[in-house]
Amino acid sequence: MTISEQAKTLAKKVLDQPATEHDIAVVERQLGRYPRGMVAVGARCVCGRPLAVVTRPLLPGGVPFPTTCYLTGPEAVKAISHIEAEGKMKEYNDLLAEDDDLKAAYERAHELYLAFRHEIAVAMEDSEEHIEGTSAGGMPVRVKCLHALLAQTLVMGEGANPIGDMALEAIRHEFDPNVCRCTVANED
Repeated sequence: MTISEQAKTLAKKVLDQPATEHDIAVVERQLGRYPRGMVAVGARCVCGRPLAVVTRPLLPGGVPFPTTCYLTGPEAVKAISHIEAEGKMKEYNDLLAEDDDLKAAYERAHELYLAFRHEIAVAMEDSEEHIEGTSAGGMPVRVKCLHALLAQTLVMGEGANPIGDMALEAIRHEFDPNVCRCTVANED
């Protein structure tokens, strides 16, 4: 399957289940603020709470927003913050510089992210001109934000982003999307 075909399939899957008012309310509690531009929940905990959301490329008011896959689950945010603080980004940057296969897979993750965002933009009738070529997390040349890379892995599945996959493996002792450790209430 080409990157374009994969992006279309992923975007359709996400957009076929738009965010509900309940989803938005839960994410608002998770973030402590209203989730501007949220169109869908891209990944959920086994209990159903959002872990990562999909946002529009253009926020209300015309603000360009390249971070299409946005990590919201507090337990995931906390766990990924721990390994960022421990220096994992440097380790992953060093690996990118040394491993041509990893670098190629990371560049593919960047292309998939752009293609996915494009599909979301087309569906939402949003412009991408101000963020053209910009994905998230430092892709395709460096690791800048593990939160964004983990969000891509959660939304698109393992194999979509090799650094996001490695980060998920590094935090499994503290966060695993298949084990509920949610602390934010999922009030109805």
